[in-house]
Amino acid sequence: MTTSSQPDPILARFRKSIDNIDAALIHMLAERFRITQSVGEYKAKVTLPPADPAREQEQIARLRRLAEESELDPEFSEKFLRFIIDEVIRHHEQAATR
Repeated sequence: MTTSSQPDPILARFRKSIDNIDAALIHMLAERFRITQSVGEYKAKVTLPPADPAREQEQIARLRRLAEESELDPEFSEKFLRFIIDEVIRHHEQAATR
């Protein structure tokens, strides 16, 4: 048994792993947004629309399949991706008005 002054070592290891994964997720999202920023600038330059609904649907379907294969809730993965896509589109719309 542990006391409040001594954290459980097993829980501490789990939390350290979670912290590492969270850091990796943030770094990957930052890289993804750097790339999509370039996409938005390119779309604005060549006058393409900020959104590409066909591409979005393909990506959602692909990531739902990956989620299922990874035993992750596909509904969660779709919500997560939709959130990211919506933010990317917002950035692309801003790039189009510059």
